[in-house]
Amino acid sequence: MIPEIRSLFAATSHYAYLNSAAVSPMPRTAIEAVNWQLNDVATHGSEHYTEWVKTKGRCRELLAGMLNVGPEHIAFMRNTSDGFAAVAAGLEWKQGDNIVTFGNEFPANFYPWRRVRDRFGVELRICPERDGRYEIDELIDMIDSNTRVVAVSAVQFASGFRADLERIGKAARAVDAIFAVDVIQGLGQMGFDLEAAKVDVAAGASHKWLCAPEGCGILFVSERARERIDPVFVGWISVETPWDFDDREQPFKPNALAWESGTGPSSLFYGLEQSLLLLDQTGLDNIRRYLAELSGYLCERLGGSNYRIISSREPSEASAIVCIEHLGGLHCNEVAQRLRDAGVIVSPRGDRLRIAPHFYNNKEDIDRLIDALPESSANPAL
Repeated sequence: MIPEIRSLFAATSHYAYLNSAAVSPMPRTAIEAVNWQLNDVATHGSEHYTEWVKTKGRCRELLAGMLNVGPEHIAFMRNTSDGFAAVAAGLEWKQGDNIVTFGNEFPANFYPWRRVRDRFGVELRICPERDGRYEIDELIDMIDSNTRVVAVSAVQFASGFRADLERIGKAARAVDAIFAVDVIQGLGQMGFDLEAAKVDVAAGASHKWLCAPEGCGILFVSERARERIDPVFVGWISVETPWDFDDREQPFKPNALAWESGTGPSSLFYGLEQSLLLLDQTGLDNIRRYLAELSGYLCERLGGSNYRIISSREPSEASAIVCIEHLGGLHCNEVAQRLRDAGVIVSPRGDRLRIAPHFYNNKEDIDRLIDALPESSANPAL
């Protein structure tokens, strides 16, 4: 990747930071933009409020391009959980309905559906994990005429497994179900064509692969989904003309913007815009290809070591997330701590060590990781 990109990320001068699936460092340009907006408020108060709103709008347009959807179909929430919670609460449920999902989903894309199960008696059908992945055919076989929602992640947080969204989306649409996708672990390391995949709802957030501040959640709601999901969490900007304070009976917005209830974190949108611009100018296809090369190099270097690669490396299923386990029984928490002591940052997830390089990483970071990996508890390679 271009050296100038790496120089924008201060963390690269301190660490081999391989933890973008948790939180990515922000580029210097994003930090400067956040500070600029805060100083603007300190100096001028609300005088430039309309510019803050325009910045939010530009973020919406950049995200729309990365997802191949119209900007009016993207709402900003606090986080991924808020997006799925709003969708689950806004659907009408009845006895006999079912929801199909994967057993190892990140909780943001599980607890809202579990609550529906607990409250309305809806069946929650769970496809199990098998060796770091799930069988698409097995999940699709769980979908039937009573399925109301199919909910999966584009990329799984604990394995890096990349789902065939088009196949699942086609199966969901065949029974008229809502297809809801968690995109937080994919968007930024790749782009998506939500329309082609027949995705009705997608939720994500800014602080992982988008390299932006926490607090900018993203909710995509298609026209088809907007007709079925009631925006139950609404506020003063959810209506068509929010500045008309006298018309209290005006309609809610006819698209995803109805889910935006009030003013947002303007300074964070300034940071988000700069990070999105960096990703957009670099090119998500270029980033995807670079990360495929970098994660491939990681897996090559792991060959012959005392670690097993759990993540699927099939080209159609692989992502930039690579999860491994120690063959000698060394727990991933201990491995992660030893790596941290050596200046290599990764995450333990369950019984796995999760490695997640981004476009600011290079092969030297991978080499540093491999050199620091302990082979055993008795003789750590530090």
